[in-house]
Amino acid sequence: MGLLCSFQPCFVCGNVGATITCAESGCHRSFHLPCAWEGECVTQYFGEFRSFCCEHHPQQAVEAAPTQDSTCIFCMEPVADSRPSSRMVCPACQHAWFHRACIQEQALCAGIYCFQCPLCRDRDRFIRDMITMGIRIPQRPPTWEDNNAYASLLERHRSCDASDCLYPHGREQAEEEG
Repeated sequence: MGLLCSFQPCFVCGNVGATITCAESGCHRSFHLPCAWEGECVTQYFGEFRSFCCEHHPQQAVEAAPTQDSTCIFCMEPVADSRPSSRMVCPACQHAWFHRACIQEQALCAGIYCFQCPLCRDRDRFIRDMITMGIRIPQRPPTWEDNNAYASLLERHRSCDASDCLYPHGREQAEEEG
């Protein structure tokens, strides 16, 4: 099978070597992983790691539709003008609209521990739906907690900044004792 893959043309770019085939039964569209985004393909990063072409990718099971003035909760750009495959909505509140690229960026930053709907803060339905829709959520803490980002909060303040120091032994003694 490995050799056959090298001759499969990518339906997105047309070059050979497409190693991913649509998981829909009877569909023979193949594509490269880097071409998947451009071709509106979806890869589910769980279970069998299935991939779908633009014609067969999963659709959100929500009744909400964006209004003309609906904007992405992240970039504040309109979502109504976007292709249906590139816009998403929170399945819980159905009010938080976002672009697929914007929510993917948020997922990569937040990681599984802090990823939630930015509007209603639902985690369970939101994460389940986002994973099904092909949003990759890393199994790690959020990036904003990396590299001791909050180390300065643990530092002790060592000087008295009050205009009138109320410590009975004076400003110098207060600074020595902390």
